[in-house]
Order: sequence, then C-alpha cells, then structure tokens
Amino acid sequence: MAQPLPDRLPPRSSAGPMGWLRTQLFSSPLNAVLSLLTIWVLLLAIPALVDYLFVRPDFAATTPEQCRETGGYCWAFVREKHRLILFGVYPYDEQWRPLLASAILVGVIVCSCMRRFWRPSLALLWGVGLAAVGVLMWGGLFGLAYVENAKWGGLPLTLILSTFGIAFAFPFGVVLALGRRSHMPGVKAVCVIYIELIRGVPLVSLLFMSSVMLPLFLPEGFSIDKLLRAQIAIILFAAAYVAETVRGGLQAIPRGQYEGADSIGLSYWQQMRKIIMPQALKIVIPPLVGIFISLFKDTSLVVIIGLFDLTMAAKAAVSDAVWRGFSTESYLFIAVIYFVFCFSISRYSLALERQLDQGHHR
Repeated sequence: MAQPLPDRLPPRSSAGPMGWLRTQLFSSPLNAVLSLLTIWVLLLAIPALVDYLFVRPDFAATTPEQCRETGGYCWAFVREKHRLILFGVYPYDEQWRPLLASAILVGVIVCSCMRRFWRPSLALLWGVGLAAVGVLMWGGLFGLAYVENAKWGGLPLTLILSTFGIAFAFPFGVVLALGRRSHMPGVKAVCVIYIELIRGVPLVSLLFMSSVMLPLFLPEGFSIDKLLRAQIAIILFAAAYVAETVRGGLQAIPRGQYEGADSIGLSYWQQMRKIIMPQALKIVIPPLVGIFISLFKDTSLVVIIGLFDLTMAAKAAVSDAVWRGFSTESYLFIAVIYFVFCFSISRYSLALERQLDQGHHR
C-alpha cells in the first residue's frame, strides 16, 4: 500500500541552495536589486576592514609612532588602554574585582535566560549574585579595600545600570500598563499622565534633572548618591516605554479570553497572572527586546552627569597626550563590546520566540 504524501510539500523551486537563494534573496525584482547592492557593499567593505584590522597593523608595535607608520589599526593602543576602557578609574591593583563582578552578573543573566532555571530558586541565585557583586565592587569586607562608587566605571558600571534598569523597569512598566487600562478614573489618569510625560522628554533631561535639580528639593542634610539618582532616572524612563509596549500586547488579546476567564470565576489578578498577561508578553517579545537593547546603549548618556561609563572611559583613553589621535581604535573597541551584548540579546529573543512558538513565519 502506497504511503500517504505529507499534507504540505515545499515547492520544487524552493528546495536546495538555489531554491533558498531564489526565495530569500531574489524573490522579486526589488529584492534582487537590494541583494545585489548589499553583496556589492560587502565585497567593498569586508576586504578593506580585514586589511585595516589584520593585514596592515604591526602587531609587535609598542609605541604610537610605530602604529602611525603602518596606518592600520593600532593594537598597541588596545593593549595599553584596555584596562582603563573596561574598568575606568577603579584602582589598578583591584581591577580583578570588577572583572569577577562582571562575570558573575553576566553568569546570573545567562542562567536567567535558560528555561530550566525558571523556578523559585532563581530568586535566591539573583540574591547571592547581587550580594557578591556588591561585596566585590564596594569591598570593605573579607579583607577587600573599600572603593567608593564614584570610582566605578567602564563595563561593570554599564552592566550594573542596564541590568538594574531592565529588572526594575519591566515590572513597573507592567503595572503602569495595567493602570492605564484600569476602569478606575484616578488610577488611569495618573498612569496616563506619567507615561505621556516621561515619553515626551529625552533621557538626557531626566538624567540632568536627577543630577542637578533633584538635590534642590531634598531636605537639608539628606542626599542621594549620584549613581543611584542616575539609576532611578533610567528606570523611570524605560518603564514608560515598557508600559506602552505591554499595553499594546494587552489590547491584542481577543475579548473572548477575558470573557472565558470571567466565566470560570477567576478574579482580576488571577486572570492577568494565568491567562492574559502570559499571552500579551509573548506577543510583545520583539518590541520589548528592542527597548532592552536601547536601554543598554542609552546608559552611555550618564556621561553628561559625570559617571565614568564605558563611553566615558573610551573618551578618557584618547585624552592621553601620548596616544592622542587614536579615537578610532578606542571607539571601535567599545563598539565591538556593545555589539556583542546587543547581538546576544537579539539572538536570545529569536530563540525565545521559537520556544514559545510566537515567531512570525510564513
């Protein structure tokens, strides 16, 4: 007896490498033109980039003069200034501490991205991890020298600002989204005013207000640390954008889901926790990830209030009179760091969409 054919067979023209090229790159005249232009740009850019980074440079160079003679990327600058760029003005002999703190923070984040760790013990992991990061960065315990947070900088500061920004902005944004859809006029009005006000001003203005204006309104003798003020401004800013994104996801849920939850007697919070919110969050995974990536990059704006983040550290590295003129090397170095983190977040987003079966496949 003949075996039944599958319900759907791929068209013969889409099978194999040639079929993939035809469907993905040359499916229409416009796509063909764009694909050819992209290939042409890559053929021009990649050889020039390889020549600048790996062919022309003298990897044995140790001085700026030797780098200028070759005209390529100055790897000597990276060897000389990479610790300043990565750790800022943190005491040189103690820089193993922010390195270890960054590794712990990244490790906890990676564990949080794995579904097998999604259990109550993850909160304990975060608590232990953040406690270890605090002890390493501040010191004052276990024989570690105390280092005030005014000397924190570079990559650890960027990771701390972005991690805490995302961790606190997300739940706050969800609450704001629910408040904006509330049937209580007072709650809805407060949430709408907050969201529209915050989204109507740039992050730079919030950072400036938190650094310059906020201390003027505090009681005499009471002060808030500059780093904490910047962190609060970042959280408040990101929460407004998260709220609007989550609200869009809530509006995309069919009315029948709410009616079904009502029919089985679930309370409002049970509906949100068990039925509505999981579906809404799965729908808005791509825009949420876009907000998180933007937040990670926007932490560079804290430079305006004097915090020594990764961008400020790169700028300080080229202010050295001996190495002046190598700003391309400095900013390309941190660009690679930003790209690695942002690309990793993006790829995780795609993997999470596939796991939750929310990818938009045709």
